[in-house]
Amino acid sequence: MNKFIIIALLVAGVATLGFVFTRGSSSGTPPLGQVVIHKSASCGCCGVYATYLKREGYGVDVHNISDSDLGAKKREIGVPYELESCHTSEVGGYIVEGHIPEEAIAKLLADKPDIKGIGMPGMPMGAPGMGGSKMSDFVVYEITQDGERGDIFMTL
Repeated sequence: MNKFIIIALLVAGVATLGFVFTRGSSSGTPPLGQVVIHKSASCGCCGVYATYLKREGYGVDVHNISDSDLGAKKREIGVPYELESCHTSEVGGYIVEGHIPEEAIAKLLADKPDIKGIGMPGMPMGAPGMGGSKMSDFVVYEITQDGERGDIFMTL
């Protein structure tokens, strides 16, 4: 009987150690990827959008910058003027401009199209991070490799 108890304890100990080491060896990478959000320090809706992405399973790193530096950042990475919103995100090597629903980001990361990113202009009511009710479809556009507004990427 003592051998049985010793063997059971050894098996339980090995299983526990395996669980601990397996959990401890994870890369620390969020399940859906890391998002870097460039925003004005005074923008509240951008903070709400960051919280939304965290809830959806993304890691989020917020960079608060001045309004003039934000505009320069948008030009530097190639956000077309007609797609500009209050914040610019980067995820998986793509630009994500504005209050884009997670479904569009997931499609972008899964499909890996040959584009620079996606954008939804303005700050539409009911979009993630924005208050109010959705008034119409959210139209998400491609950002071409040339930094221009491309075709419709997705309508939600």
